[in-house]
Amino acid sequence: MKTLPIGRYRFFQRIQPLSILTTVTNKYATGCLQVFSPYGSWLMYLEDGRLVYTCYSDKMFELLYKKLRSLSHHTPLNRGIYQQLRAIFETGIDNQAIPNPDYLAICWLVKQKHITYTQAAEIVEELALEVLNSFLKLKEGSYEFIPESFLDDMPKFCYLDINLLVEQCQKQKRTSRNTQSNARVQNPRTESKAKSKTPEKNENLDDNYNYSQQRNYYKVNTKLYTIVCIDDSPTVLNFVNHCLDKQIFSFIGFHEPLKALIQILRTKPDVILLDIEMPNLDGYEFCSLLRKHSHFKNTPVIMVTSRTGLIDRAKAKLVKSSGYLTKPFTQSDLLKMLFQHIV
Repeated sequence: MKTLPIGRYRFFQRIQPLSILTTVTNKYATGCLQVFSPYGSWLMYLEDGRLVYTCYSDKMFELLYKKLRSLSHHTPLNRGIYQQLRAIFETGIDNQAIPNPDYLAICWLVKQKHITYTQAAEIVEELALEVLNSFLKLKEGSYEFIPESFLDDMPKFCYLDINLLVEQCQKQKRTSRNTQSNARVQNPRTESKAKSKTPEKNENLDDNYNYSQQRNYYKVNTKLYTIVCIDDSPTVLNFVNHCLDKQIFSFIGFHEPLKALIQILRTKPDVILLDIEMPNLDGYEFCSLLRKHSHFKNTPVIMVTSRTGLIDRAKAKLVKSSGYLTKPFTQSDLLKMLFQHIV
């Protein structure tokens, strides 16, 4: 499959969306198809040629909220839930602090039991149809297929057949054309009336929620996740603190593991980031002590280290660590690891 390097994304060429989809399907590809155009970008996550999730940058949350609203007849979502979604996930869009916040939002809704696993699958499929509809209209752009996927370690709600989705999109397009054609035949004055009609105001997400409102008023209801980082390096502690959005996370850093152990018992954090190489008490011993306490049997403990060997990873599993973050890591690496364990 021909790809364009990242540096050339601004130079667009004529592309054939259907041909691109056929290629990744026939190759049973696993990874992320990234498509860029002057109007927006598309991300399509695949596993063995089947679609796991797709989104369109320009209408990421607008489409998600639209689908959530359609569930309101069966599973009413109150205003507070929408406020939490915006506060936790949308705040990271402008500076791209949170990768794929829309998918993380769906995972969070399932984990918090606001929607069921089946409903999440329905939302993913309906979003896929809308996003593919827009993608199939694309005339020019650039694309690249990346074997790695942000969703590798995330829950998967469905595996969609791209060919069937494309058929549905084409069927909807034909139906829409026929409907419009019949309407013009029956009432040729409809089009002129439609042009003079005053545009209707967009529907709210629920009775009291306006999508265009300012974001500041809902911060009171935001849940703060307490993150504890134990590392003898001030540089690492400062970097982790800098990476975290203070509207979402409450950060506590410790240089000395023994002092940290006492404070953790009082704080009871949501996630613990733990350096392996520390004086007096290394990360393996620290994690083992935590797991012996009833409250911390299921608390996510992420081992943070420059060690990449299989033996080191095996030791981490033996003391029942929840994850392994290799130094040096980026803000995206850190946030991905955290959101895997809080959503």
